[in-house]
Amino acid sequence: MLFGYAAVGRADPLVDYLRKVKPILAQHCFSCHSAKIHKGKLRLDTAALMRKGGASGPAIIPGKSSASLLVQALKGTNDVTQMPYKKPALSEKQIRLVATWIDQGAKAPAKEIADDGTGRHHWAFQAPVRHPLPAVKDAGWIKNSIDRFILARLEQEVIRPSPEAERTTLIRRLYLDLLGLPPTIAEVDAFLADRRPGAYERLVDRLLASPHYGERWGRHWLDLARYADTNGFTIDTPREIWKYRDWVIDAFNKDMPFDRFVIEQMAGDMLPGASVEQKIATGFHRNTLINEEGGIDVEQFRVEAVADRVSTTGTVFLGLTLGCARCHDHKYDPISQKEYFQLFAFLNNQKEPILNLATPELAAKRADIRAQLAKSEDELDLKLRDYVKNTSEAEKATWKREITLILNLGFDQRTRKQKQTLATFFSPRQAEFKKRFEHIAALQKQEPKFATTMVLEELAKPRVTTIHLGGDFTRKGEKVGPGVPGVLHGLSAKPQAAYNRLDLARWLVDAKNPLIGRVTVNRLWQAYFGAGLVETENDFGTQGIPPSHPELLDWLATELRAQNWSLKAMHRLIVNSATYRQSSKARPELATIDPNNKLLARQNRLRLDAEIVRDNALAVSGLLTQKLGGPSVYPPQPKGIYQFTQVQRSWQTSIGPDRFRRGVYTFLQRSAPYPALTVFDAPDGTSSCTRRIRSNTPLQALTLLNDQAFLELAQGLAERVYQETNHKEHKGHEEEKVRHAFRLCLAREPSPMECKRLEQFLALQIKEYQADPDQAIALLLMGQKRTISVQLPADLPQRAAWMSLCRVLLNLDEFITRE
Repeated sequence: MLFGYAAVGRADPLVDYLRKVKPILAQHCFSCHSAKIHKGKLRLDTAALMRKGGASGPAIIPGKSSASLLVQALKGTNDVTQMPYKKPALSEKQIRLVATWIDQGAKAPAKEIADDGTGRHHWAFQAPVRHPLPAVKDAGWIKNSIDRFILARLEQEVIRPSPEAERTTLIRRLYLDLLGLPPTIAEVDAFLADRRPGAYERLVDRLLASPHYGERWGRHWLDLARYADTNGFTIDTPREIWKYRDWVIDAFNKDMPFDRFVIEQMAGDMLPGASVEQKIATGFHRNTLINEEGGIDVEQFRVEAVADRVSTTGTVFLGLTLGCARCHDHKYDPISQKEYFQLFAFLNNQKEPILNLATPELAAKRADIRAQLAKSEDELDLKLRDYVKNTSEAEKATWKREITLILNLGFDQRTRKQKQTLATFFSPRQAEFKKRFEHIAALQKQEPKFATTMVLEELAKPRVTTIHLGGDFTRKGEKVGPGVPGVLHGLSAKPQAAYNRLDLARWLVDAKNPLIGRVTVNRLWQAYFGAGLVETENDFGTQGIPPSHPELLDWLATELRAQNWSLKAMHRLIVNSATYRQSSKARPELATIDPNNKLLARQNRLRLDAEIVRDNALAVSGLLTQKLGGPSVYPPQPKGIYQFTQVQRSWQTSIGPDRFRRGVYTFLQRSAPYPALTVFDAPDGTSSCTRRIRSNTPLQALTLLNDQAFLELAQGLAERVYQETNHKEHKGHEEEKVRHAFRLCLAREPSPMECKRLEQFLALQIKEYQADPDQAIALLLMGQKRTISVQLPADLPQRAAWMSLCRVLLNLDEFITRE
């Protein structure tokens, strides 16, 4: 077993040609020395062509950078003109990378494809090849096929993998990665006690069968789908599309084959006999922003929405920056502006209806009442305008500024609260106003409540699509029909005019598509290891970083199809691998050889996603509501969030079970996202997010310590510890209570030193609260006003001290980190 740590001793880490050297040459040298132009008969687009050289001889001499013309030209030494010619010189770091690569033997792939100037031979545009599993020297470490590719690369660099993580670390890692929730103490103990062969694998299967798996992995997809609960821009009114969010969660839980998952979201409404669920799925492309400001050009923002759909399709399913070809031919990838608008044509032919999820009778009743409401509100608005027009300026000056601001809004732009404010203000001024307002209120009470969702529906007659000259939709160029980039596989054989959105959906998951499998498994890998095998997960084009393990990437892409597009099968494969199970402990000897752990000689420590930080605290506090699906909810958030938005809305904080639901169900306002999620780098839903950043700021610690939502959870955790340890063998034993709280939060047993420090902290807090009971009361009430009805516990100082200790536990780096 390769449980020791060892690494080759060398002055410099091995330079990766594809990832480090070739991108430098592509950026600075290919414009003069590649297929299109090769000045001095020199091409630098492959290592073989560099060795061959040009009119002046070989550009590189492997093992001898100082004698290589390429390095001399980059430095401008030995009477060689400095290159690039009449352009900024390369940095010292870039030149050193090239020189080191040459000194290390100028190693490059044997089958490196030369650039023909079109980009068509780029690796990502070639069909994935199912490479044979590589031979390794010590197969004892291997758990499945993934490990052969990883170990072969490590052995090539004379590096051993890390040992398997401890079992408490493994179970917490699995729970957080697969469910986004921590294991209970009972679940940890059961796993530690199960020493039968296959205990780990059985745990994986149980977690994949949990309904919370869909919540965890559905959240990843909602980032890609730019899901939010409001329309965006400055008015940013609420929208109802949570049924699409629930469809995503349900699809993951059912392990819907990924090809079908794609087709239903792109064109579920066009499938024969489309079900309501398949229509709901088309909400994927209804997550675009909607501008509701007065005076806008409606067509301009419709076009912007279509452009967003094209860009999102390219990012999510192809890993390509298609949007770069909107104004002109793509500068780097072989995608023309005409091809961009051919893709645009597929997504330019839809209506954007609201799907009523109710019986026809209820839908008809609501439509009738809404028609009456619209008529009544229009009549009232006219009366109000006449009243205001005929009111003296002197009297208007006495009105509250809030009334004037609301009147300046269009009726449709006023919130229900603002309309109520007008009713309260104007009803006493004229009897007719009062009568018209109770009438409107009565109609509103009669309106049936049922869910709706936003969907796509194909137009009976397609719109005409033209190229937009310079990307300007008012400057119409050549007419184009539906089509796909020529660098990729073609569409099914039929007349161009007959192609539709369903053909595009099927084209995306076609067996000939070289990208979708790679892009999809790369994102899965990224979620488990912090970075994809292709680091630029949203750009597989010529400017993207090549894969660190190309053979593994291709093997995984072909395995996804071999597993009938089952994502659960791919999750099972990855988490069962020895690569995934490695310890995440730092390896000092790898600091210079592989500082960013690209070779995966260990696991990576990952800070939890924003929602999972809160879900983790909800779970350990015992307050988590485990209900799946339903309308978005409103957990506590700081006051004043909407002071900086154009329309100041109210946040009606949820009470009861909805207050403690998972983060995936938190109402997402694009213009003012939930602060505790934003501070932990959650996206705002304005565009497709393929990878969340992981920042580390003081605001995060302050949020965990002081945000009302987390104070409530710390109080819940303290109460849970009290209840679960309030029996004979625990009563009065603070050490046992500390151990219990620690294990609830971190799964593992605390060390003696950790126990001692926490006990000392607890004793100090008790002493302080005994000396200042008002401080204890303030903490337990969390800023709420004390009333006679509030019952304070007899052991007030102890309760407050335990809440303080739980605040510490919820603020530990280890608590918000997946080891």
